[in-house]
Amino acid sequence: MSREKIRPFLITKDEDGNFRLTVRETRYNSQGYPLVTSLLQEEFFKTATAARAHARDVFKAEPGQYATK
Repeated sequence: MSREKIRPFLITKDEDGNFRLTVRETRYNSQGYPLVTSLLQEEFFKTATAARAHARDVFKAEPGQYATK
């Protein structure tokens, strides 16, 4: 089991060249195992910077909470 903390905001690039934002929530079960719920947002973004700005404005994201894939 990995103890690496999962960053709550994932920014990915789709096959059409648009950037997408996934919001992830981590909970832990009674044995301390992480359970991650992911929700892909409907919005498309032209750049990763635009996706970060959206996460900051809507979800109060802070620097260091982003992961890219």
